[in-house]
Amino acid sequence: MWNRFSTPNGMSRRHFMSHMAGASAMLGTSLSLGHSLRVHADTLKKNRKSCILLWMGGGPSTMDIWDLKPGTDNGGPFKAISTSGDVQISEHMPLMAQQMHHMAIVRSMSTREADHNRGRYYMHTGYVPDANVDYPSYGAVMAHELISQRPDLEIPPFVAVGGASEGPGFLGMSWAPFNVTSNGRVRNLEMSVDSDRLNQRRIALDTIENSFISQNRGGVLEDHRKVLGKTFDLLTSKQMEAFQVDKEPTEVKERYGVGGFGQGCLLARRLVEAGVAFVEVDLGGWDNHQNIFRTLENDRLPVLDKAMAALTSDLDERGLLEDTCIVWMGEFSRTPRINGDAGRDHWARAWSVVVGGGGIKGGQAIGATNEDGTEVDGEPYSSEDVMASVCHSLGISLETTFTSRSGRPMKIANSGKLIKGLFA
Repeated sequence: MWNRFSTPNGMSRRHFMSHMAGASAMLGTSLSLGHSLRVHADTLKKNRKSCILLWMGGGPSTMDIWDLKPGTDNGGPFKAISTSGDVQISEHMPLMAQQMHHMAIVRSMSTREADHNRGRYYMHTGYVPDANVDYPSYGAVMAHELISQRPDLEIPPFVAVGGASEGPGFLGMSWAPFNVTSNGRVRNLEMSVDSDRLNQRRIALDTIENSFISQNRGGVLEDHRKVLGKTFDLLTSKQMEAFQVDKEPTEVKERYGVGGFGQGCLLARRLVEAGVAFVEVDLGGWDNHQNIFRTLENDRLPVLDKAMAALTSDLDERGLLEDTCIVWMGEFSRTPRINGDAGRDHWARAWSVVVGGGGIKGGQAIGATNEDGTEVDGEPYSSEDVMASVCHSLGISLETTFTSRSGRPMKIANSGKLIKGLFA
C-alpha cells in the first residue's frame, strides 16, 4: 500500500526523484506492462471518493468563460448562451453548456494573490507562501484523508498529469504528486525489463543498501531503501495499466480530444476508476495579456470545452460522478478592463471557480459580480472556502487537524467555511 511508504520529513522532492531516476537508469529504458486495465464502476467499492482538479495555469479570464457581461464596456465580444442548468456561459463552450446541470459556478471568488507563483501556491494549499512552513497541497491532503477507502491501492493516490502540482508539505513525501505525461508515461521510470532481470537488479540494489546501513550511517539510508523498494513494487503492479491511455478505443480518445489536455482528462477518468484519490490535469496558456479573444476562441476554449464536457459526461455515464468531485480553477482571473493590446491583465478581486460532482448541486451560480465585473456582489469566497467545500463533498471532516513539523496544529482547509449553497 502506498500509504505505508514513508520517507523522512527532511527528504526533499528533488532528493526523492533523484533516487527514482537512479533506479530507472539501472533498470532500463521503457515500461511495458500487460493489457489495458478495465475497472468498471460496478466493481468499485461504494463510497470511494475521488477528486479531479482541472488546473488552468496562467490565470484564465472567467469573465469570458463563466460570468459574461455582454453589452458592457468590459464585456468583450463573446455572447452568453443558455445551458442545461440555470446559468449562462460563453458561446465558445457549447459542449459544456450541455453538462452544466452537473456543475456549479462560484462567481464571487475574491482573493488577494495576483502574482502567478503566489497565486498558484495559495489556490493549491489555502495558504499564502510562508518561509517557515511548507504547507501541503489539496492533492496531498485529500489523498491522505481518502487513502483508507482504498486498502488495495498499489499505485500512488495523488497523480499530476501534464504538469507539476504543488507538493505534500509537512505531510511528507509519501503524499507527493506522482508526475506523468498526458499519455500516461511515468517520468523517470520508462523501462522494459523482464521480471527475472528486474528481480536480479532489485537484489543488487538491496545488497548495496544493506552494506551502507550496516555501517550505521543513519536512518536516512533505511528510508532510501524503502523508496527504492516501493519503486520496484510500483513498476510490477498490474494497476500500472491504468496509465496506458493509448489502449482506449479511438472513438473514446477522439471524444476527449487527441491533444495533451484531452488525453490527460481521459487518463484522469481511468485513474479514478482504478482507485486514485486525487488527479490534477494541467492546461496552461491562460496568461493572455494580448489578443485574448482570438486566443480563447481559436485555441484555449475549444480544447477546454471538448475535454471537460467529455470527462463530466463520461464520469456520469459510468456512475462515477456522484463520488468524484471535479474542480476547475486557475491562480486568479483577468482584469475586467481590456488593455491597449486587446488583452486582460491579472485580477484576483472578483472571479469564478467551477465545481461539480461529489454530491454538489449543479446547474447554478453561487454569488455574483457587479455589472462590469469589477467587484463581488454579496458574500465573497476564498481558496479556503473552496477547499472546505470540496472536502465536505468527499466526506472529509472539516474538524480534521494536522500538526506541522514545528508542532503547530493546523485545521484542514485553513479553517475555510462551507459554501452552503453548493449542497442541497
